[in-house]
Amino acid sequence: MTIYFEKTYQRSFGTFPLKGQELHAAVQVAAEVGYRSFDTAQMYENEADTGAAIKATGLPRDELCITTKVDIANFSEERFVPSVEESLRKLQIDQADVLLLHWPTPGGDIELSLNLLQKALDQGLTKNIGVSNYTAQMMRDAKTMVDAPIVTNQVEFHPLLNQDVLLAAATETGISLASYCSVARGEVFKHAIFGEIGVGYGKSAAQVVLRWILQKGVSINTMSTNPANIKANFEVMDFTLSSIDMDRIEEMTATGYRIVGKDLVPYAPDFD
Repeated sequence: MTIYFEKTYQRSFGTFPLKGQELHAAVQVAAEVGYRSFDTAQMYENEADTGAAIKATGLPRDELCITTKVDIANFSEERFVPSVEESLRKLQIDQADVLLLHWPTPGGDIELSLNLLQKALDQGLTKNIGVSNYTAQMMRDAKTMVDAPIVTNQVEFHPLLNQDVLLAAATETGISLASYCSVARGEVFKHAIFGEIGVGYGKSAAQVVLRWILQKGVSINTMSTNPANIKANFEVMDFTLSSIDMDRIEEMTATGYRIVGKDLVPYAPDFD
């Protein structure tokens, strides 16, 4: 459907909050186990380290999907395109594969930032454009504001949070969802059900969670510095959860555990 739903790119390696040698080592392991999609952002302050680490893998550029995100501080005519050009220099690439707006414009007026995103695309600075942390209504509005397809909305997505409203908007608009906080920063491991389900498949609790996300039609971003976990997070394409187990996990979304909200990010929108 989009680059996010080609099999290779359904699983992306996230780089937040890694920097320096820790980031370099993690990216090398990720590349060795098969990751070809890597996610960073201006806000992470690690684009240069990410670019160097990806370069060191020796992987051909045409095998890679590199995503970065524009910080809201750069949502102006004067700063947007120069900031993207700086991101590309740091990443040591001529063009991003996917360029996202990291957050909706505070106050909710998203049209200017979307027009600037379209401008970056028109200038050849990225192959694809997308958004992050958009509400369902923002997804619908965004679709009418730019000419190019919006390939993804990267949002908090895990089985402890009901995101049915966003999933419905994804179907309506054709804007696919991508997950961050895919294992709820470890909160899922406090719930025995995921490990119990995993026993039947010979998989870990984390692998069950990631597989559930994929079967919901959402691509996954995961980050780890542990080589065994990096490998395990990638190895989620060789089993399928039954409809019964999918439903059992679905019940856990009633937990309502949200990590990223206004208490953490004051300019976050009123999420669905």
